[in-house]
Amino acid sequence: MNPIFTNLTTERLFLRDLQPDDAEEIYRLRKDEKVNELIGRQSAVTIDDAREFIGKILLLAENYEVVMWAITLIGSNKLAGTILYWHIERLKDKAEVGYELLPEYQGKGIMTEALEKVIEFGFKELRFKTITANPNGKNLKSIQVLERHGFVKTSEDADGYWMYELKEPGNKNQEPGP
Repeated sequence: MNPIFTNLTTERLFLRDLQPDDAEEIYRLRKDEKVNELIGRQSAVTIDDAREFIGKILLLAENYEVVMWAITLIGSNKLAGTILYWHIERLKDKAEVGYELLPEYQGKGIMTEALEKVIEFGFKELRFKTITANPNGKNLKSIQVLERHGFVKTSEDADGYWMYELKEPGNKNQEPGP
């Protein structure tokens, strides 16, 4: 278990550690063509792909290379999606946030609520000074969620991904992008 991991709670959500029992929902997330198209990854082929992914995340978490939460609705242990910090740069107090939801949970404000709590945890508990995100430029809903939380676009890459950045509150180095 990651020594810095903490379960988080919002009005509607319980963000908990990823567990081997989440394999079915992780498989559904990782085989969903629309989700994968916007994230830019290959689809899972079998449930074993999901189990392997969970094992990899748990190992990375032990080494503080990833902090991942399973997003669940309060009163249900069933995974609705995930949110994580990865590409953690401890010397720069910086990390990238990433997230995904199963289609039946999209458009209900769940990610907005989860992201708010995870940002708060990142700045207050993990002591990040900068949180980045790298959405596909076609993922307008994700971009809206980021901008609603104060992320500022800083660049685009040749593959169609946009770089967003959020500085710690009170950090005056937050500059608008192009």
